[in-house]
Amino acid sequence: MSLTEGLNQILETVLPTDPSFQQIEYAVIDNCISETRRYALEGSTEAFLMSAMRLLALPDNGHTRLIPNDAITVLPLRFVSVGRSVQLVGAFPEITAPRGELIAVNGTALSQIEAKAEQFLAGTCQRKRVIGPILLAWPYALARLGISSNGGTTEYRVQDENGQITNLKVAIGNTVPGSMLYPRNEHGKDDPTWVPKTFVEIKDWQDLGLSIALPSFFAPNETTLHKAVSAAVEHVRACPNRTLLIDVRGNTGGDFLLTMPLIDAISQSASKQVVVLVDKFTFSAAIVFVAILKHRLGNRLKLIGEEMGDGLMFFAEGGLLELPTSGAVVRYSSAFHDWKNGTTDKTTPPEIARKIVPVGALKLDLEWVANCADEDADGTFYQRILSSVST
Repeated sequence: MSLTEGLNQILETVLPTDPSFQQIEYAVIDNCISETRRYALEGSTEAFLMSAMRLLALPDNGHTRLIPNDAITVLPLRFVSVGRSVQLVGAFPEITAPRGELIAVNGTALSQIEAKAEQFLAGTCQRKRVIGPILLAWPYALARLGISSNGGTTEYRVQDENGQITNLKVAIGNTVPGSMLYPRNEHGKDDPTWVPKTFVEIKDWQDLGLSIALPSFFAPNETTLHKAVSAAVEHVRACPNRTLLIDVRGNTGGDFLLTMPLIDAISQSASKQVVVLVDKFTFSAAIVFVAILKHRLGNRLKLIGEEMGDGLMFFAEGGLLELPTSGAVVRYSSAFHDWKNGTTDKTTPPEIARKIVPVGALKLDLEWVANCADEDADGTFYQRILSSVST
């Protein structure tokens, strides 16, 4: 097999299927296809991957993109987005790296790098902040963006919480598989191998209220998520006069239809304030979950956190392609969702179309950006939020 076969899969499956490409001029698409094909014929895997990233990013639809994580090697550093900054949160043991905010790479300010990387990243500004940090550890990507290395090393300027600046140099040949530090579904946790231990975590804070954490709707099977949702439904129905805190931070989506019983229970039983916590790692079906709740509860729902990773109008469904030779994965869309205006088109699956409602603008009631100290084992943060709502 060759890289060209991977390109052919994209051309035969993604472009004809994904309706978001219909808004892009053919000449622009053709130019990107030509570049990608040229690198494929040359057998230049990394060049092919980045060109394919640019091609798939043209519609600016975050649900359609090339995911290079399994196909590349990166420097042994983990960068994640926190608020509007990028933080160095971890490194392999052989690297002594300070934890802190990334200021520059090889003397180039982070803001300039992000501007250059825009064309390779798909989706909203928040989604780009989520998926973009892998480029900062990928030597080929830095070179493609014009961030040249000197003397065989890449230099990172990092500022810790006390304002101290460290210049960290890493040999460009010192790399590890990308997926070891950057998971396909980026969750923003320090540990890249993090997976939810449970699909629902319920805690009773007595007079303050009830918290329900929903870390993911990507269950290994419908039964697992169904059981988790059913447990949450029981608690909500048993506590109709309690303040509810729903945490969907880091929830990258899944199947929102399986969560409808919980939405129904909250809508019918919650007589007091409902608080929902969100962040830039809240995507897709998790946003739909929030949107339907907001439509039903109105002012009784208070949204706290930061702008989510998708807008209310997006393309979704579709599927995954495992590209031969390169090892990369392509996520592509097939259906239109419009939760802003509550409209559908011929691509919207009937079962989803029946649930779509006009939400309008899903604005934050309180902007708040997470940091590591906010989430301790005792649930201090949850209690603080619930206490502020109750007073």
